[in-house]
Amino acid sequence: MMGRRAGAWFAGVAMLAVLAEPGWAADAKRKPPYYASIAPGRARMRTGPARTYPVSWLYQRADMPVRVVAVFKEWRKVADPDGAEGWMLGNMISDRRSAIVRGSQPVAMLASPAPGARLLWRAAPGVVGRISECASGWCRLDVKGQAGYVQISGLWGVDPGETVP
Repeated sequence: MMGRRAGAWFAGVAMLAVLAEPGWAADAKRKPPYYASIAPGRARMRTGPARTYPVSWLYQRADMPVRVVAVFKEWRKVADPDGAEGWMLGNMISDRRSAIVRGSQPVAMLASPAPGARLLWRAAPGVVGRISECASGWCRLDVKGQAGYVQISGLWGVDPGETVP
């Protein structure tokens, strides 16, 4: 009798652990492909969906945008802005949206989402920021508290025509 109770208790604790895991439990129902970001400051990309596979890349940049292209159990196959693909544990991935400035020239960060709006900042290629309010070809990009509107064409981490609240 004690064995059944202990087994039920452990099963309940295991279920709570799965439900409490924000990284992969929350996005397990999302259908790839979709954009997300790397949650911690250090995250390993592997060649396959298990810890036994070799590490192909070590990311050392929180909020780096990635595109989730496949899901296998608690693993996510991601593509980074340079096109490298590999597998990461789902708890390394956040639903928080971010983007990286692409191209070879800085992009203008404007006061409003319109050409000719007042210039607030310039973001250099490779700069990562959080995005919001994406619509009609523009996104609000926040780089450590410095925010402005950027044309989507200058960013990787959001598709043309995509709306992000």
